[in-house]
Amino acid sequence: MNLEEKQLDNTLIYDGRVVKLYKDRVLCPNGNESIREYIRHSGGAAILCINSKKEVLLIKQFRYAYNEVMYEIPAGKLEKNEEPIKAAIREFEEETGNKTNELKYLGKIYPTCGYTNEIIYLYFTDKYEISHTHFDEDEMVLTEFIPLDKVRQMINDGIIKDAKTICAIYYYDNMK
Repeated sequence: MNLEEKQLDNTLIYDGRVVKLYKDRVLCPNGNESIREYIRHSGGAAILCINSKKEVLLIKQFRYAYNEVMYEIPAGKLEKNEEPIKAAIREFEEETGNKTNELKYLGKIYPTCGYTNEIIYLYFTDKYEISHTHFDEDEMVLTEFIPLDKVRQMINDGIIKDAKTICAIYYYDNMK
């Protein structure tokens, strides 16, 4: 059975700094027409950093959309035409003050496939050196190394809710 929809009409509703909002008219496989509202996003990259003591480097920051301080692995959005691995390296230094050039690709995730095309590329490192942060002028971030077993428990307890962090730990736990 064919499940693909055919775009009949495409309208840009909002063109923002981070996202573009579209409203499309589509033809469904069953012959009915429908409306699809979705966000185009440049994507992102994130690094799971675990030190020699099996501690995970997490950041804490306030996330306005949730009105909550969240624990996450360091991450950021891809700049125009930027390779995901380069974005991961850049964001890791900007947010944590650590440099690395030794990354292992873990996988990619589609964090909210119902309404955006965002893809987040996940990487792992256990090799880094201390550098210095380069925060955006509107960015407030705290970093903390937390034992891996405690991070797993924080996920199970619902303290860590961030999808990229949960997925990165899953990929790490299943690395070959």
